[in-house]
Amino acid sequence: MRAFTRMAAFAGTAFVTLIAATAFAGELKPFETTAFEAAQQAGNPIVVDIWASWCPTCAAQEPIVEKLAALPDFSEATVFKVDFDKQKDVVQALGAQRQSTLIAFKGASETARSVGDTDPASIETLFRSALTN
Repeated sequence: MRAFTRMAAFAGTAFVTLIAATAFAGELKPFETTAFEAAQQAGNPIVVDIWASWCPTCAAQEPIVEKLAALPDFSEATVFKVDFDKQKDVVQALGAQRQSTLIAFKGASETARSVGDTDPASIETLFRSALTN
C-alpha cells in the first residue's frame, strides 16, 4: 500500500509538472497565412521552420526547435511549420531556397535567418532575436 501511495504521489507530481510546462510552452502549429499575418500584425515573436520529411538536417533541428519552444522564455512565440514539398508558394513568398531554413520575426520584421543550422546555441540565438523590440 505504501508503494502505491508513493507511486500515486509521483504520478500526481509528474502531471502537475507537465501542466506547468505546457502553460509556458510556445505554440507549434502548421503554417497558415491568416494565422501568420495575424501574429505579425500583433507584433508577436515568430519562428518559421521550413522542413521536409526526408531531410536529415530538418530531423536534427526538430528536437532543438521543440525544446526551445517549450522554454518559458519563448512562451509568447509561435513556431509555424512550413512543409517544403507541399507549401511551395509559402516557401517562395518567404524567399527560402532550401528546406532546413529557420526564419525569426518580431511582428512583421525579420530578425534572423539560418539554413542548415543544427547547433542548439545558434538556433536559440535565432529564437531570442524574435523577442527583441
